[in-house]
Amino acid sequence: MRGPQRPGPCADGDPPLELTAFIGRSAELGGLAEAMAAARLVTVTGAGGVGKSRLAWHAAVRSAPADGVARVELAPVQDPLFVEYAVTEALGLTDHTTRPPRESLLGHLAGRRFLLVLDGFEHLVEACAGLVAELLRKLPELRVLAVGRRPLGLAGECLFPLAPLGTDEAVELFADRARQHGAEVADCPAVRELCLRLEGIPLAVELAAGRLRALSPAQLLERLDDRFRLLTGGGRDALPRHRALRTAIGWSHELCTAAERLLWARLSMFAGTFDLDAAEYVCSGDGLPAGDVLDVLSELLAQSLVTREETATGPRYRMLDTVRAYGADWLEAAGDTARLRRRHRDWCLGLATMCELDWFSPRQREVAARVRAELPNLRAALEFCLTEPEEAHLGQYLAGSLWFCWAGCGRLSEGRRWLERSVELDSGYERSRLKALWVLGYVAVLQGDTVPALAALRECRERAELIADGAAVAYAEHRTGCLALVTDDLARAERLLRSALGRYREIGELNSNVLMSQVELAMARAFQGDLADAVRLCEDVRRVCEDHGEHWARSYALYVLAYASWRGGDHRRARELLVDCLGDAHAFHDLLGSVLSLELLALVTLSQGDPAEAAVLQGAAGRLWPSVGLPLFGSAHYNAPHELCEAAARRALGDERYGELLAEGARLDREAAVARALAHEGERPPYTVPGPRGPVPHARGEAGKREPAASRTRKGGEAAGGVPTP
Repeated sequence: MRGPQRPGPCADGDPPLELTAFIGRSAELGGLAEAMAAARLVTVTGAGGVGKSRLAWHAAVRSAPADGVARVELAPVQDPLFVEYAVTEALGLTDHTTRPPRESLLGHLAGRRFLLVLDGFEHLVEACAGLVAELLRKLPELRVLAVGRRPLGLAGECLFPLAPLGTDEAVELFADRARQHGAEVADCPAVRELCLRLEGIPLAVELAAGRLRALSPAQLLERLDDRFRLLTGGGRDALPRHRALRTAIGWSHELCTAAERLLWARLSMFAGTFDLDAAEYVCSGDGLPAGDVLDVLSELLAQSLVTREETATGPRYRMLDTVRAYGADWLEAAGDTARLRRRHRDWCLGLATMCELDWFSPRQREVAARVRAELPNLRAALEFCLTEPEEAHLGQYLAGSLWFCWAGCGRLSEGRRWLERSVELDSGYERSRLKALWVLGYVAVLQGDTVPALAALRECRERAELIADGAAVAYAEHRTGCLALVTDDLARAERLLRSALGRYREIGELNSNVLMSQVELAMARAFQGDLADAVRLCEDVRRVCEDHGEHWARSYALYVLAYASWRGGDHRRARELLVDCLGDAHAFHDLLGSVLSLELLALVTLSQGDPAEAAVLQGAAGRLWPSVGLPLFGSAHYNAPHELCEAAARRALGDERYGELLAEGARLDREAAVARALAHEGERPPYTVPGPRGPVPHARGEAGKREPAASRTRKGGEAAGGVPTP
């Protein structure tokens, strides 16, 4: 669970949270803290740009409860169905099951003293109100701080309206921002009059300060006075606050050059943040050469119309929401919105294609970070494609190409929603739909949803054979083999996986999908007792991965090799392999790979003489499994090592002590559990654990197979999908 987060950008059009600190807001900060102490739901309301987000976040950090605080930025979310996904993402919660996100939230936050900050919800009031009402009803230790331009309208809601700054405070803020722009201003009549005209709205004050490089306060006042008369027809001493803000933004817009206005309007197409490459591609042309975008963007940054953020993927930019909306209006008025939407869509399609290819490369982790940063834009592109009839095939292609994001970066539930929407459409482009179908089947397999998985994969294969699409046939067969593996039909799994590998070779396919199919075949061989063949297959995968800088499929190959080392009595080697495996799985946010590694590490730890630590690790794994699916897929083969470890630990510790240590592990969140597992050296006198001899015991049912269980999942990542390892 995350603790207090570093302040980030605002959702309601305010300047970045870290900029204004506590200028002029000390009394409000104290009052908000008191309101939060008295009520479980507090909503900060006020006009756009008045500083709601900043004040709320400072108060949240100062009042953070024991289990932490998280801020959910809702301004980029357009579809009410994705509100719950935004909350789970802000919590760092990964859930691969078919459970609704709300159910995952309830389970994850149960018993925790936590503060949830919902910022910029006004366009999603109904969805947010329903979610907050249920969370507060079922989670007595949870508190919610909402930030928006209107109340949620719930019983027990404490409203905290935020007024603009007084003149003295506005002058102080103006002087502070002036210094940031390299100008010194005194508390003079012109400055006071300027702040009065801007009605003390922090965003308006900051926009004005951004002009001090070129104009004096007196010149600013003169131009602002003209703008007021132009846009309102007089009556300047009775301007509504929203009009004052819009007037300030409009005045700033009028002071921009033609190129700056053009870029401002076109940048409004981005949801969330964007980088320079995206801005140059989407916004250039038709009056704005690509080579000029950087210079023009720099001017917008200097005027506080765009903010810059340093991220794991490099510098990214954000247009404040109120400023973005103003630009969007201008873009619409110019009749250029449709063209820019297509440009934005094309950028997202190119990005997804590039990232899918780079997934099978040393840049895997960079791809994962890049996709996380671009999700708001990718969602906007998907929504555009799936709501415009002529764009349906591109929506199918985009949803399918992002398989590595859904399966490899912990977003199975969201991915399935997009994929299901895409395959329902008749695009007229069969190959795009076939890709979406096999990815949908893969996601459903990982979620343990057998019937839809089989339906999607069967349809994919049948249609692919009709049009002779060899790649789609191979992927459909591969995923069907995955399903057979996790449902203990080993003979069928081996047959299908070998056939899929043959098809991949025939068409020259080599990527993480192909490597995972070989790891899964190794798993099937190991479960049938042929460890030597399993090791041979995985050493080959490991070699190819290391040649290509691939880490995700490699982590699963290491898992199989660790199992073989444990079976051979080389516990030190097994631990080394598992530590390597767990580190990669955790870095990819691969929840399935992480929990499987923890399970096997528990067994290795027991074998090294520490049954107590083994019990703790089993408890930690037990806490994670509900977010993955049915523990160990409900498979007798996957479950055998777990049962072996539990039985031996109980014998060594006794039932009562084992239960205590299991509970201790269950209190560890994912970060803490992984850190503990990676830090535990634990080389002690070996504790004898009788290992299974020959093939792992058969699962329930005839001939060692059973009917597909209702919940088995696996999470891999990369350019493919697959299933875990021993």
